[in-house]
Amino acid sequence: MPQTDLEIVVDDPTAPADDSPSVVSSGTIEIFVCLLLLALAATLGYDNWRTGASWDSTGPEPGYFPFYLSVILGGASLYGLIVALVAHRAAPETFVTRAQARRVMAVFVPTLLFCLATQFLGLYVASFLLIASFMRLVGKIALWKSLLTAIVFTAIMFVTFDIAFDVIMPKGPLEAAFGY
Repeated sequence: MPQTDLEIVVDDPTAPADDSPSVVSSGTIEIFVCLLLLALAATLGYDNWRTGASWDSTGPEPGYFPFYLSVILGGASLYGLIVALVAHRAAPETFVTRAQARRVMAVFVPTLLFCLATQFLGLYVASFLLIASFMRLVGKIALWKSLLTAIVFTAIMFVTFDIAFDVIMPKGPLEAAFGY
């Protein structure tokens, strides 16, 4: 009979230290997200009210359903904000520590740079650079393996999207040099 109480634990040698200082508390993040959602709801509500959020002789105007969805979003955001403000008075719970934030930024910053590079270099060159750099710098994988994987993956993407399915993807100067 199998034992379901057993747990397999795999230690991550690069895991952040438990004693890393807190950057921000969970309550602060909850309040911030509720305020962002409330601002989004107000913006959407105003725009949909402006385009028409009532019924006319032919039925609902274009902003009718989105307006009421934004009202629901605003109500839920207000509720969440009130709950977060009441709970914020309790002992603060850590949302992210400095070491955890550093690991998140190690993924976020290159991904943001990938999005920017795609605009100038095209999807395939930017993908090659992202994959090779992630494997080498974050994964600490050998340079030849990183380059080979990036080349193979980028080539498979190119063949799949540009040749097989003829999907229009962002192109850069390298693709233009080859006539694509």
